[in-house]
Amino acid sequence: MLPDALPGERQQTILRLLREQGRVFSAQLATRLAVSEDSIRRDLRDLASQGLCRKVYGGALPATPDFPPLAARHEQRREQKLALARVAASQVLPGELVLLDAGSTNSAIAACLPQQQGLRVVTNAPDIAVALIARGGIEVTLIGGRVDPRIGATVGAQALEAIAAVRVDVCFIGTCAVDADAGIWAVDGEEAALKRALLSASSRCVVVATNDKLGAQAAHRIGGVEQIDLLVLEADAPPAQMDAFARRGVDILRASHD
Repeated sequence: MLPDALPGERQQTILRLLREQGRVFSAQLATRLAVSEDSIRRDLRDLASQGLCRKVYGGALPATPDFPPLAARHEQRREQKLALARVAASQVLPGELVLLDAGSTNSAIAACLPQQQGLRVVTNAPDIAVALIARGGIEVTLIGGRVDPRIGATVGAQALEAIAAVRVDVCFIGTCAVDADAGIWAVDGEEAALKRALLSASSRCVVVATNDKLGAQAAHRIGGVEQIDLLVLEADAPPAQMDAFARRGVDILRASHD
């Protein structure tokens, strides 16, 4: 990158590095792009004002992924989610008790679970329960409580009490952001509390994440990266992100290219 590169060109480079690495540091960017740290800080402020990154001390993190209502999320990145779901569902063993958290990717997992293998599924998502009942061959338990229409799940005291009474073999936890250092995140405090209960009720935890969730953080922390037993990623997940999780001891599977 030339010293006199236009700010727009620098900012595009910064965004590319942010997608690949999950975070950027002002001092390193200044050296790499041959400009002053003040110029980099101005670039980061501009990008943050556009909602393209989140400025933090010394650099920037990816912006928290957009989190529209569940119905809208079902229509987003459908092929990518289905590819992820096939890999995730293949990790379920016959006869296991599975906890499927709410979310559009987990809905895709529900559609891929094998039938007639003695599976039992506990879920806090009414849409997942209905879909599994329609498929048949899988025993379904729906966790009760107040339904939050935005996240498509039961939340609150009643749901927490029900989750505390179960112990499952594997949990597919829904998350809006996951970072190799900062862990698993949710956008809503009540939702995060429920997800922490799901983790506590599970012998092993699988996180299935599209690329836009990697290296990001949100408002409410669910748990640490050490609580993830398996991370299922897209076929073209950034290598720097995969390396970061691998260094933390997380097992990784990638969806295949279709």
